[in-house]
Amino acid sequence: MAMLVGAAVPVHAASDYSSAEKLRKLDIMLMVTALRCRHGSQNFQRDYEKFSAAHNVTMQGAAKTLQASYATKAGAKGARRQLDTISVGMANRYGQGHPWLECAELKQVTQNLAADRDSSRLLAAADELLANSRPAKFAMKR
Repeated sequence: MAMLVGAAVPVHAASDYSSAEKLRKLDIMLMVTALRCRHGSQNFQRDYEKFSAAHNVTMQGAAKTLQASYATKAGAKGARRQLDTISVGMANRYGQGHPWLECAELKQVTQNLAADRDSSRLLAAADELLANSRPAKFAMKR
């Protein structure tokens, strides 16, 4: 099985804003690109669903952290608006595809993340996968 290269970084239940935002963006990026790649042999929507189920607690923790952070600054309504802004921004960014990963690679990465029940590696994966260009250290290995 191919694995993402990346050092384990503790998630700490996504309790800090920066980590929570990265995890939320990773989740949205995978969701949007799965939808984009759904027609054809590299459809990975089921893999994304498995990823979501495997890391549900971590992703829900990230969403709650963001919600609480925004609510203290802008109230409940402002928090919803800010979360929507992040979601729409990510959908727009990845709606036409990932800047350096094709559907086949995204499928493999998503399968790897779904199979790896250790959520501590999600932040390292987010740093790599959300980069504007392929990180020099990024590699897929068998």
